[in-house]
Amino acid sequence: MEDRIEEDEDREALAGLSQVPPPNRRMHSYSQQLRSNSGQKKHNKLRKHSLDNIPHPVSERYLDSSDDDYLPYSSPSLSSSTYKTVGGSGGDEMLQQRLDLSLTVEGPPDDVRQTQLPEFIASGGTGIFKAPNRAAVHPGRPTCLELRPHPLRETQVGKFLRNIACTETQLWAGQESGVRFWSFENAYDPGCGLGGRVRRGDEDAAPFHESANTSPTMCLIADGGNRLVWSGHKDGKIRSWRMDQPLDDNAPFKEGLSWQAHKGPVLSIVMSTYGDLWSGGEGGVIKIWPWESIEKSLSLSPEEKHMAALLVERSNIDLRSQVTVNGACSISSSDVKCLLSDKVRAKVWCAQSMYFSLWDAHTKELLKVFNIDGQIENRVDLSSAQPPDQPVEDEMKVKFVSTSKKEKSQGFLQRSRNAIMGAADAVRRVATRGATAFVEETKRTEALVLTLDGMIWSGCSNGLLVQWDGNGNRLQDFTHHSSTVQCFCTFGTRIYVGYASGIVQVLDLEGNLIAVWVAHSNPVIKMAVGNGYIFSLATHGGIRGWNLTSPGPLDNIIRSELAHQEVVYTRRDSFRILVGTWNVGQGRASHDALMSWLGSAVSDVGIVVVGLQEVEMGAGFLAMSAAKETVGLEGSSIGQWWQDTIGKALEEGTTFERMGSRQLAGLLISLWVRKNLRAHVGDVDAGAVPCGFGRAIGNKGGVGLRIRVLDRIICFVNCHLAAHLEAVNRRNADFDHIYRNMAFSRSSNLTSAGMVRLLFLCCSLAFSTYLFWLFYISGLPLVLSIAAGVSTATQAHKGTNAVNANSEDTKHDLSEADMVVFLGDFNYRLFGISYDEARDFVSQRSFDWLREKDQLRAEMKAGKVFQGMREALIRFPPTYKFERNQPGLGGYDSGEKKRIPAWCDRIIYRDNRVASVSDCSLECPIVASVVQYEACMDVTESDHKPVRCKFNVQIAHADRSVRRQEFGEIIRSNEKVRSLLEESRYVPETAVSTDNVVLQNQDTCILRITNKCIKEKAVFNIICEGQSTVKDDGEEPDYRPRGSYGFPRWLEVTPAAGIIKPDQYVEVSVHHEEFHTLEDFVDGIPQNWWCEDTRDKEVILVVIVQGGSSTEMKSHRIHVRHCFSAKAVRLESKSNNARKNQGGAVNRSELGQLSSSSDKGDDHRNSRKS
Repeated sequence: MEDRIEEDEDREALAGLSQVPPPNRRMHSYSQQLRSNSGQKKHNKLRKHSLDNIPHPVSERYLDSSDDDYLPYSSPSLSSSTYKTVGGSGGDEMLQQRLDLSLTVEGPPDDVRQTQLPEFIASGGTGIFKAPNRAAVHPGRPTCLELRPHPLRETQVGKFLRNIACTETQLWAGQESGVRFWSFENAYDPGCGLGGRVRRGDEDAAPFHESANTSPTMCLIADGGNRLVWSGHKDGKIRSWRMDQPLDDNAPFKEGLSWQAHKGPVLSIVMSTYGDLWSGGEGGVIKIWPWESIEKSLSLSPEEKHMAALLVERSNIDLRSQVTVNGACSISSSDVKCLLSDKVRAKVWCAQSMYFSLWDAHTKELLKVFNIDGQIENRVDLSSAQPPDQPVEDEMKVKFVSTSKKEKSQGFLQRSRNAIMGAADAVRRVATRGATAFVEETKRTEALVLTLDGMIWSGCSNGLLVQWDGNGNRLQDFTHHSSTVQCFCTFGTRIYVGYASGIVQVLDLEGNLIAVWVAHSNPVIKMAVGNGYIFSLATHGGIRGWNLTSPGPLDNIIRSELAHQEVVYTRRDSFRILVGTWNVGQGRASHDALMSWLGSAVSDVGIVVVGLQEVEMGAGFLAMSAAKETVGLEGSSIGQWWQDTIGKALEEGTTFERMGSRQLAGLLISLWVRKNLRAHVGDVDAGAVPCGFGRAIGNKGGVGLRIRVLDRIICFVNCHLAAHLEAVNRRNADFDHIYRNMAFSRSSNLTSAGMVRLLFLCCSLAFSTYLFWLFYISGLPLVLSIAAGVSTATQAHKGTNAVNANSEDTKHDLSEADMVVFLGDFNYRLFGISYDEARDFVSQRSFDWLREKDQLRAEMKAGKVFQGMREALIRFPPTYKFERNQPGLGGYDSGEKKRIPAWCDRIIYRDNRVASVSDCSLECPIVASVVQYEACMDVTESDHKPVRCKFNVQIAHADRSVRRQEFGEIIRSNEKVRSLLEESRYVPETAVSTDNVVLQNQDTCILRITNKCIKEKAVFNIICEGQSTVKDDGEEPDYRPRGSYGFPRWLEVTPAAGIIKPDQYVEVSVHHEEFHTLEDFVDGIPQNWWCEDTRDKEVILVVIVQGGSSTEMKSHRIHVRHCFSAKAVRLESKSNNARKNQGGAVNRSELGQLSSSSDKGDDHRNSRKS
C-alpha cells in the first residue's frame, strides 16, 4: 500500500471536482462503488420475512458470523448483486407505510455512489488487526444441518431453549415456557418467515410444534418404550408428553400425566435399568418413582388426572431420608447436578458439584459416596463445611481509621493515606483468598456420560475429563481444553464433549482426541443423537446437527456443493449508520445543539451511535466510578440525563428505540435503532477498558457496544486517549490496550463475594477524599501507587472470574467483528506548526497542508496505531480547542496557553475488505463507505466541537432457511453423498447362541453373542421390549414395556451393553433374582409379600447390534420365560432381607466380571483395569 498522498490529490478531493474517484489513484483508498447490474439473473423469490415489505433500511435474514470462526476459503464469487436499502425514514407517512413498501435498487443507490468520500488507509492491517476471513460455507468445521439458526437474544426472553432429547423420529427441546419438538421428516423444510405462525427468532427454524405454556423445563429424557417424553420443571413437577399425539397447527399440544415431585426445581431425571424414574433436586434430594405406579396412572382417563397424580406422588421413595440417621445424612446436601443410569451394571450415579453417590438400581441401596478425586467419603452431613464467603469476615474487620493517640497526632492527609493503603491491602488479601477458593470450585462436576465399554466419564468446570469404572474407581483423566465441560454425548465408540467455549470435541473410548471444531459462538449446553446426526444446543438457542461420520469425506462433498449454490441463498441489504462523538467537557447541551449535531442527519439512517467523553470528571467521581466498576455497577445520573436528552432529539419511542449503552467514568456510548430495523438488530453486548492511572481509572480508556445486524457483528468503541502534544506513544499504547482487552458481555456483574462488594463501597468515600488531596499535594506518582494497589486486587479478582468465563486467550472480540468503528477524543495533535500558523491555515481552509502535520495520520501511516483501518478525508476545521459559547473559527483558544488547534475528535473504521475494492459477498460480507464526515462548528457548549460520520453499509448474508433446503437436497439427491451414507450403515454380522430361554427361581443362563466380522467391532445393547403374563387359555400374550425398555425386577441381564471385538464373542448372564420386600407394588398398589403374582411370565429381550460408528442397527429377539417354582415362601425380616439384597448385589458384580471375558471373549475391561 502506498502511504504517501499527493497534495494535488487532496486539493482535488477538497474542491469536489469529481464525485466518483478516479480509477488510477494509487495513494488513496476510496470507498467501493459497486457496479449496477440491471441485467443480472434474478435470485430466487424471497420469502415473506425478507425485506420486501419494509421500506428503507435492514433485512430479516441473518448469518451468524459470530458462530463462524472463518478460515481462508475461496468459493465462486458472485458476478451480480441485488441490494435492498432498509432503515431510513421518509417522514411520518413513510413510517406509517414501512410495513407495506419496499425499496430495491440494482447496485448501491445513485446518491451513495455520488457522495461517498475518499479515504485514507492505515498501514499494518495484519495479525489481530486483520479483517476476519469469511466464506459461504465454513471451511474449518464439518458441514451442519441448522435445524434452528441462532436467534437474536432479545427475541428469546422467556423462551430460551435449555435441553434437547432425541427419539427415533423427533427432536424434543425443553424451553423456559414448556417443550417443543421437530419431526425429522421435516428437518430440511423452510421456515415460516416473519408474519407466519411462529414468533420472532423462529422464522428461520424448521417447522416445529410447541406445547402449552408451563413452568421452565429443567431436564428432559425420552422413553421410547412407552412413546413418552418426560420433563422436569422449575415448579417441582414432572410432566409426560406423548410422542404420537394428534396435533393441531393452530393450537399447542398439552401434557399428559404430571405430578408434584419436589418442592423446588427438578434438576435431573433418569430412567433406571428397571424402568423406575429417578429425580434429583435441590439440597441433594433424590427420589424414586416406581414404574408400577406410573404405569397404573398412565392407564387412567383424563378425567382421573388428579387421582393419577396422587397415586404417583404417594409411591415415591425418598433416598435421602433413607440414608439419614438421627439427622445425620450420608450424602451431600448440595444440589443434584445430574443423574446417570448405568444400565450395564444396573446402577445409578448421582453427581453433585464436589461429590458422587453410587446406588443400586435394584435394591435402591447406597453403595458408595466419594469425592471428585475418587476418595471415599465417610463423613456425615457433608454440607457442614464452612461457606466460601466466610474468610471475608476477617478482612472486613480492617479498621479504616485508627484511634490511637499516635495516629491522632498525625494529620488528616496521613491518616487518610493509611486508611486507603490498608483498604487496598485488604482487597488484595481478599482477592487472593477468593482465588484460592475458586481453584477448588473449578473442579466441580458439570456432566456425566456412560460409554458402551462400561466406563463412566465426568467433565469438570476446568475442562478436566475423568474416566471412572463402574464401581466408582477413578482410572485416569485428560485435559484437551481449558474451558468448562458443559455436556456429553456418545455414539458407538465415540465420545462427544461440548464446552462453554462453543467447541465440540470427538474422543475415542481411550480418551484420545479424534477431532475438534467450533460448533457455536456460545456455550454448547446439550447434545443428543438422532436421525444420523449429533445435535448440539447452544445457550443462544441455536440447534445444529452434525453428521455422525463427521469429520470426513462427506463434509467435503457437501461443502463444495453448498458453495456452488451460493447464489441461491445469498441476500444483500444496505442501510446507513450515523456515528457521533463529542467531548462535552462536563457541560450540558441544549436541544438545539443536539438537533444540529444529530437530529438534522438521521432522516435516512437506521442506527445511531453516540459517544461522549468527559460526561463527568473530578477525583471524587472517578474514584467512586472505579469502586462501582469493581462491584459490577456502572452509570451515573448525568450519564442518564445525556441519554434521555439525546433520545428526545432522536424522537425515541416514536422513531428510534434505545438498545444499549455503557458508561465508564466520564466515557459514555449509547446506541439507537430505527423501529423498522429493530427486528434485525440484537445480541447487544457491552464492554469497557480503563486506561488511566495504571490501567485502573476510567478518566481515559474505552467503552464499547457489540451488536448483531443481519447476522453480522458490528462493534463500536468510544475512546478517550492520553492527552498532551508529546504523549503520542502513550496514545498508541492506550489504543493497543483497548483493542486487545475489549471483551463484550451481557453484564459487567462479577461473581465475587458480597463482602468484597461491601468493602469497596465502604472505602470508596475515603478513597475519593484521599485521591483529591493526592492530586493537590503529592502529585501523580503517589496516586499511581495507590491506584496500582487497587488495580492489582481488581485484576486478580477479574482474573479468577475470567477462569469461570473460560474465554480463549488468543481470541480478541474486536478481531472477530465484521465491522469495527472507533470514535472519540483520540487527542492526537498537530506537530511542527505554531499556533498562529495553524490559525492562518484554518482561516484559509488549507486543510491539505494541515493534514500533513496531523500526528494521527503520521502514526497510522507508520502502522503504529489503528492498523489497517480507514478514515474519510477530513474537510472540516480542527475541533479543539475552543472557548465556550464563542461561535465561529474565532473561538479557538486565545488564552495564555494558546493551544494549537487539532483534530482530536475522530471516527475511524474497518470492514471486511482486505483489498481496496471488494464486492460485497459472503466472502466479504460488510462493505462500508463514508458518505458524510463533518464537524458541527455552530455548537458552542464545549471546548470541543461534535463530529459526526455517516456510513453506508452493504451487508451480504445467507438466507439460512433456503440454505437448509439446499442442504437437504444435496443429502437426498447427490450420488456421492448417498454412497458414503450407505457405507456408514454397515453393521457387522453377529450371532446369538439361543433365541429361547427358560428360567426357574435363581436360575442363570449364559447368552453368547458372537461377532463374525473379522475387521469391525460390534456394539451391542440389550433392552426388554415388553413383559407378558402367560395365560392358560392360550390367548396371545400382551407385551407391555416398562420405562425406557427397562427389565422386570425379577430379571438381571449382565452386562446389558458392551463392545465385541472382531471374531470374538461376549457372554451375557441372564439371571432370575428372587427379590422380595415387605412392600412390593402390584398394579401400582402397595401389597404384602404374600400377594405376589405367581403366574409364569415371559419377556422379549432384544439384542441391538451396530457397528462402531454405523447409523443402522440389526436386532435379535430372545424369548425369556420364568416358570414359577412352587416352593414355600419364607417371611423374612427387613434386616435379613437387606443382607440378602446386598449378597445379590455382590453376586451380580461377580457375574458381570465373569461374563465379560473368556479365552476368546472380550477382555477389554480386564485390560483397562490392569
